[in-house]
Amino acid sequence: MSEPIDRSGLRPKFWETVRPDRMTQKEWEALCDGCGKCCLNKLEDEDTGEVALTRIACRLLDDASCHCSQYDIRHQFVPECIVLSPKNLDQHAYWMPQTCAYRLIWQGKPLFDWHPLITGDPESTHRAGVSMRGRTLPEFEVHEDDWEDHIIEEPI
Repeated sequence: MSEPIDRSGLRPKFWETVRPDRMTQKEWEALCDGCGKCCLNKLEDEDTGEVALTRIACRLLDDASCHCSQYDIRHQFVPECIVLSPKNLDQHAYWMPQTCAYRLIWQGKPLFDWHPLITGDPESTHRAGVSMRGRTLPEFEVHEDDWEDHIIEEPI
């Protein structure tokens, strides 16, 4: 017997009870907290595999909303953009932000109390100070050779 789905199309606390590969597409998408950190360019150390976050944003990231400005057709503009899914989560979770719900679920950890699924408010991520709202530089303004100059600590 499956769990009831409310008017939002989401099962109650699905992130605690449903495996990622059993989530609906709407539930999977709802895990995103809207922080914008996954859309920042990262630098990976070839020797250690350590991933450093930069404040250099993908050309499609809207710095004010922290959402992709062309989400549905992003691959037309950024072919290398990764579509995260339950099938490839093991492959990509290591570079996802520390606060990312996808990574937390992969690690078996709970969501942070500011997550919109907990608060019911999409602005809670921004109020908690963990988003990249107003903190990014567009990638076309910074030469790739200079990205190291823009490494940041993840806002947690």
